[in-house]
Amino acid sequence: MRRGARTVLRDIDWHIRPGQHWVLVGANGAGKTQLLKLLAGAVWPVPELRPVRRYRWGREVRATPYEAQDEIAYVGPERQDRYERYGWNHTAAQIIGTGIHRTDIPLHELTAANQRAISALARRLDVTHLLPRRFLTLSYGERRLVLLARALATRPRLLLMDELLNGLDAARHANALQFLAATRRSRLPWVLSVHRPQDVPASATHALILEAGRIAYRGPLGRAPLAKWFARATTGAHAAAAGLTAAVRKSRRARRSDRRARMLVRLTQAAVYLDEQRVLSDITLTIRRGECWVVQGPNGSGKSSLIRTLYGDHGVAAGGRIERAGIVPGVPLETFKRAVGLVAPHLQTDQPRELTVAAVVQSGLHASIGLVDAPGAAERAAARRALRFFGMQRFATRPLEELSYGQLRRVLFARAWVGSPPLLLLDEPYSGVDAPTRHALMRHLDQLIAAGTTVVIATHNREEWPAAATHELALSAGSPVWCGPIR
Repeated sequence: MRRGARTVLRDIDWHIRPGQHWVLVGANGAGKTQLLKLLAGAVWPVPELRPVRRYRWGREVRATPYEAQDEIAYVGPERQDRYERYGWNHTAAQIIGTGIHRTDIPLHELTAANQRAISALARRLDVTHLLPRRFLTLSYGERRLVLLARALATRPRLLLMDELLNGLDAARHANALQFLAATRRSRLPWVLSVHRPQDVPASATHALILEAGRIAYRGPLGRAPLAKWFARATTGAHAAAAGLTAAVRKSRRARRSDRRARMLVRLTQAAVYLDEQRVLSDITLTIRRGECWVVQGPNGSGKSSLIRTLYGDHGVAAGGRIERAGIVPGVPLETFKRAVGLVAPHLQTDQPRELTVAAVVQSGLHASIGLVDAPGAAERAAARRALRFFGMQRFATRPLEELSYGQLRRVLFARAWVGSPPLLLLDEPYSGVDAPTRHALMRHLDQLIAAGTTVVIATHNREEWPAAATHELALSAGSPVWCGPIR
């Protein structure tokens, strides 16, 4: 199978039978997402090779995906991103309801029976409290579970889950695993792609390991070399975790003690509303040059909203205040945005897939999506430096459509850093990346912090905190639980 001009899957021979529960493992770029999309009928194999793809539902045999697509449910980052891209901001209940009628957007009135089915699915996944909320006001992890409920509402004969557990906090991660565990005796076959050993459900029966687009293992889970694969994939993790050297500790102490450092952003009694719902309240903090802030909290606590507020995408309600260095009346907010590097899920969604990697990185110099004018020599050189720093220089001429989700995340890091900004805002920056990529990005970030870059990073995984983190903002339901030096 090809993606653009490149062959990404080769010699795929795989049968999925009722009652089988597969985990799909492989590094970024191995072809996991493309394989799931191939199963779902969303992409086509190379026609000249005359591949065979058949769907058997009981006694029914269907030779083309057109006849089978309604029977297959797919949940993944790309599917989730469509709602952001097209502005589909219906309530969570309506989104789940579209699964009942197998439509993308609400086209049918929900009956009382539909409402009961939606409520039952919401209870099953512990998202009942989200039903009246607008989809685009939900956190990334909350959206993922709502879309899983939608997928189940279609009553599928095959369930495909691409990195379902990615971006979930500890409680929701446990809930999702509990749901998967409850499928142990179900005849519904499912496939779940994973990057981490803790994401492998106890109910999994089989494993498929992809390496460079080819099947390296396919068979029962008990005989799968998963432990060996995960151990190899996480080589270097201890080195990354041990990055808190004496020099870094000294740097962290210096940042903590220097209260005269230049203010970059200050929030005072800030509240933020999205679609008339308050998502942040009573936020007071000052981010100074050289500091590294970690914003943590469960899904829906307001982490992404805070990052986008600092950047300037969301305004502060009357009664609160936000100040940004250099931004005074008459100075456009774009001036601040061009001096800030941003990595966020919505930014990954917004990038046109036909753009080349180089063009995406160059756009970071203008805080734009795409380029209005042809880049100059200095812009091209800056993009080359950023791509080289993040190990993506060989992808410079490729269009985004040829990259995996994790590879695109590395491109966004290069885009954020291309102008050597004094401030980086990172919203769940390691979502969707495999262990080697995550550890490499963490090492790069540690280097930037050591060089003086100010960082604000939102994450709910303690293992993803930078070694030189100086301050912490803990959020719960949009309000601060702790705001100050790392405890």
